[in-house]
Amino acid sequence: MKSIFLSPEQLFEKPLPMFSVVGTAARASDLAVLTALDDGFLLEGAAINYYIGDNAAVDRFGRLSPCKVCAVRPVLLLDEGEEKLLQRRKEEGSVVTVEFGFWPTVILDASLREMAEREFLRGSLRPTGQIIHVCGEELPVWQFGAKRMIRVEARESGINGFVQLSDQTAVTEGESVFLELRPVRWLYDASRRLLVSGLALFAGLGREEAAAYLNSDFLKELSWQESSELPENAPFRILQHDELSMIRAYVQADIPLFLHGLAGDGKSDRVRQVDPEALDIELVNENPETINGRAVYNEAKDEIVDIKPVWLVKLERLCEDGQLHILFFDELTNATKQTQSVIFKIVLERFVNNRWPLPKNARIIAAGNDRSESTAAHDLAEPFFGRFAHLYIRTTVENWMPWAIAHNINPFVLEFLANNDLYLRTPYTGTEGNADPRRWEMVSKVLDASGNDFSLLAPIVGRDTADAFIRFFRAQQQIAALGTYTDEELLRLSVARKYQLAQQCLYVSSAQPEEARALVKRLGAEYLAWFDYILQRKQH
Repeated sequence: MKSIFLSPEQLFEKPLPMFSVVGTAARASDLAVLTALDDGFLLEGAAINYYIGDNAAVDRFGRLSPCKVCAVRPVLLLDEGEEKLLQRRKEEGSVVTVEFGFWPTVILDASLREMAEREFLRGSLRPTGQIIHVCGEELPVWQFGAKRMIRVEARESGINGFVQLSDQTAVTEGESVFLELRPVRWLYDASRRLLVSGLALFAGLGREEAAAYLNSDFLKELSWQESSELPENAPFRILQHDELSMIRAYVQADIPLFLHGLAGDGKSDRVRQVDPEALDIELVNENPETINGRAVYNEAKDEIVDIKPVWLVKLERLCEDGQLHILFFDELTNATKQTQSVIFKIVLERFVNNRWPLPKNARIIAAGNDRSESTAAHDLAEPFFGRFAHLYIRTTVENWMPWAIAHNINPFVLEFLANNDLYLRTPYTGTEGNADPRRWEMVSKVLDASGNDFSLLAPIVGRDTADAFIRFFRAQQQIAALGTYTDEELLRLSVARKYQLAQQCLYVSSAQPEEARALVKRLGAEYLAWFDYILQRKQH
């Protein structure tokens, strides 16, 4: 395998078949945006100039044109047999894409940034041993929960004093941000054994410097963790886990687990999915006496008698069936330091008040919100922190949708968030409502109870989000016709635009049921399942 630059012939004179469908412009990764010198003409939407062969370049519009500032869109030429390294092949019409390697392409999700920065500043962010070169500088790769990331400083402030990343975050010169390593998706020409990156991955290097880097360190850094495949006789396994399977694994291993996350991210809901009978103790309402039990004077015997706490009696009864059950200490970071000390002894010794043992089949999970969300929150003392494995919960529209469908969430909520994922969570102001996954569930309930009265949303999610919700559905009501689309046009649509088109089909399905469903079917199976679910809900 080696890195090459695309030639002008492959792009313009006798273009590779893929370019007739996807075009020759290239979107920019967040790393490319942070490392490129913005001359005022660098970005147009999400597109960026990039180097190609013969000392030529492609501008942000996809034209062969001289460009002062360029990013690098890597291209890989595979040797025979290296096709087996490619993963998650997808065929969309005449275009084939695959995944290979990892690269810091996207800013870390907003719900995790402050926690990651705090761990970095306290020196507890775990290094992986991997190094990635950025503009000639060696940057370590850090591990944060299941995420791998680098911490990058914005080199240039941009013509407006800032640069804007893929989630609309504005970053000023000198500001550092975490970029998450994600699988790189490549356009794949099997007949030529050619991989063309879907993104321009980085900038900040001249053509000769870029060529030298592509042929030395780049391939090693890209494919540091290219595959989890192991020989059949390997004495260990490397599996892919979602959050629920990781929780189950630690429960089975009897390792106390701490779930980190923002309010409304569904930490307690995930615990109940693992153990529907989990005993939930909200520590914000508890004190050392209610956790440890009470001491009562027995006048008849003239002695002090310790009374077992009510929660322990419930736990013992729960565990009588011999199955594993979870003792869930919720809001541990909001508990007082004295209460945290009591919980620490229980976690450490598995005894309550030095007297009563926890049932052998009881498993401990704790959870807490980030300090940025609560003035009453306390950091855990280092010895206490060290008693837990730590899992950082991240709720996105993508992983929330299956839960929402299973829990019969109102279809208007699903439609809105499928097309406006930035509204899944909005900032807490303390003056009015804000959006998060839990509050969208509240919206669903009030819509179901009121016959979809949109005027009731603002007290839950805030005025701005409620207005956006109303504007969105007013616009949809104005749609009168489906229009016609070629396969190539559908292929070029983004995920968000495909959901919008599927939603458009919902509004005309009563008048054109066969045509609407046929168009959604052409978008793909996942969009058809979404369409059928919402249509069924609306009809009932």
